[in-house]
Amino acid sequence: MAEVSDSNLDKPTAIQQAIASCCGAIITSLFVTPLDVIKTRLQAQSSPFSKGKCFVYSNGLMDHICVCDNGDSKAWYKKPGHFKGMLDAFVKITQTEGVKSLWSGLPPTLIMALPTTVVYFTCYDQLSDALKSRLGKDDEHIPILAGSLSRFGSVTIVSPLELIRTRMQYRKLSYKQLYLCVSSEVASDGWLSLWRGWSSTVLRDVPFSAMYWYNYEHFKKTLCKELGAPEPTFLIAFASGAASGSIASVVTLPFDVVKTHRQTELWECETLKSAVPQRDSTSTWAVMRKIVAKNGMTGLFAGIIPRLFKVAPACAIMISTYEYGKSFFSHLNRKMSQQP
Repeated sequence: MAEVSDSNLDKPTAIQQAIASCCGAIITSLFVTPLDVIKTRLQAQSSPFSKGKCFVYSNGLMDHICVCDNGDSKAWYKKPGHFKGMLDAFVKITQTEGVKSLWSGLPPTLIMALPTTVVYFTCYDQLSDALKSRLGKDDEHIPILAGSLSRFGSVTIVSPLELIRTRMQYRKLSYKQLYLCVSSEVASDGWLSLWRGWSSTVLRDVPFSAMYWYNYEHFKKTLCKELGAPEPTFLIAFASGAASGSIASVVTLPFDVVKTHRQTELWECETLKSAVPQRDSTSTWAVMRKIVAKNGMTGLFAGIIPRLFKVAPACAIMISTYEYGKSFFSHLNRKMSQQP
């Protein structure tokens, strides 16, 4: 990336930051989704999904709980295949089903992922600028505060929408039926029922965001100093994003395991018409104790390798394309300001 002026006229506006984050989100999902589609197909091949069972699907930006439907052989995750590994699956799916199959399930997940990502990254930059004017440009607490607050806000805003989207997707409800479903739930359990699962998401995402941005800014400055670069290049941003994403994903993995466990258990209970667990038994700490009692402390770090393979490239691609987009708009703003 070329040198960016400190002038306020050169800085990307909030709308330009939103556009950059949107482009970054689309590029990230295009690269990462095929990896998760292949992983899901391999998982379904070794242990076929039965009706009502759930699995986690990710586009690199957000994780989604998908509920298996009743015997639909056309469902992308149920298509037959004899794969020996990830590379073999990639080749065979491309040859027999077409390249588009590698992005199966992507459109509905982008509906929530794009606005969440745009709100998150734009808020981070806006908060960072506001905090720098108050605390000073080099204050090390700025990435932690801005990262935590922006993630807390985006999770809180999107949580009810995510619940509604999942119910609409699974039950194929009309808007009128959806309204009746949501209003009846609010009437029986109160407005807070729309934020069910919010606490475990916050416990995972807010610490992740704080650690991610702190380490990212630290790695970026260190690499620029070591390489003698006046401003971070695309590769510096990419490497810093991958490293900081890896560290944050390992530290927050126990909360990711708990969140996935809670979501799948609630959805499977509802789908299979079995008794829904009491809220006290599905609290974050209760689920954590249950996992430790059953599988030991290692149970809280289940799936660490797949999570690293998914989170590291996703963080690297997202932040590097986002930084490149901001750099592009900075150059554009500078040219516009220099015109007579």
